Amino acid sequence: MPTTVLITGASAGLGAAFARAFAAKGCDLVLVARDKDRLEALAAELARESGSTCEVLPADLLDPGALATVADRLADTARPVDVLVNNAGFGLPAPYPYNPLEDEERMLDLLVKVPLRLTHALLPGLRERRRGAVLNVSSVAGLLPTGTYGAAKAWITAFSESLRVDMEPYGVRVLAVVPGFTRTEFQERAGMDVSALRDAVWLEPEAVVAKALRDLARRRPISVTGRHYRAYAFAVRHLPRTFVARRMARDRRPPAGRPA
Repeated sequence: MPTTVLITGASAGLGAAFARAFAAKGCDLVLVARDKDRLEALAAELARESGSTCEVLPADLLDPGALATVADRLADTARPVDVLVNNAGFGLPAPYPYNPLEDEERMLDLLVKVPLRLTHALLPGLRERRRGAVLNVSSVAGLLPTGTYGAAKAWITAFSESLRVDMEPYGVRVLAVVPGFTRTEFQERAGMDVSALRDAVWLEPEAVVAKALRDLARRRPISVTGRHYRAYAFAVRHLPRTFVARRMARDRRPPAGRPA
């Protein structure tokens, strides 16, 4: 019986890259995102190229009813899901003090509350079957004092590391995927100006996913792609937090037209 993988934020970027990688391994997929047309196009592509069975589940995960539908699908023991990829997310263009509170709350819900809820729905089945995995997409931003986005991603990484210990006796693997700047739609959707970034800092989504699946197979707790990001992650863990916070604050400026 094929492994079934449910991926949130599956219509583009890392989510679509995870879908293609798992399909290439012969897995069946449950694809979750808001854009039904893009999900159906991806499902048709994967069915044509890999022969995978793809269930399309359009859902705005910030809508309580839609979130409950996805949670119910994860808890459905008649159609068991073996692997959950918590990937859905978005960022904001300005530092926390300059964003509408409603936008900050929506971001926090999607980055923290949604994976908390969906993981909780899946775990009883994984424990009973004594196999499966949860992959939580975090960010190197979570290693640094980088505003509320970084704080939410720090939670995701810590949550993953803790859950990994709790689930290890049941044979369930948990991995925090910690990418740096990756060539997806994320920055454009967030309205971020990344024009000053050098080409060398960018990762391809396929490379992030390939590294994550290797690290999952090796039962590692955290997956960081690229030597420069691994060195970066090591360095920031050992630098004084006050120094890092002040350094990062210099890079976070108020948006144009708002007082400093």
